[in-house]
Amino acid sequence: MSDRTVTCRDCGQAFTFTAGEQAFYQERGFSEPQRCPSCRAERKAQRGTGGYDSGRSGGGYSSGGYSGGGYSGGGGGYSSGPRQMFPAVCSSCGKETEVPFQPRGDKPVYCRECFQQQRTSSPRYGSY
Repeated sequence: MSDRTVTCRDCGQAFTFTAGEQAFYQERGFSEPQRCPSCRAERKAQRGTGGYDSGRSGGGYSSGGYSGGGYSGGGGGYSSGPRQMFPAVCSSCGKETEVPFQPRGDKPVYCRECFQQQRTSSPRYGSY
């Protein structure tokens, strides 16, 4: 895979879609970006504040939120205020904890410490 030059659908500027970015997008099943990093950042900022410039965008959303250095903020770009937390009991140690989803009872729920242990002790798919 080699670097490719792509033309931004918003501003018309050419930008480089690096081989590393291509691999990242392909690995996660994303379509290739249609906007340059600065236009992607501008759209992300507009979504975060609730504003949307429909005259400039031409509709639709491309999955181009990645700009080379990883995701920032940890919120995934969705600014809907504080995350709702739900009470739960850790399936491993029995400690009371809070989790960012409604436990259903058919799957184990872990506290932060036990969850981290689970992540580091179980092999991840695709890392051979």
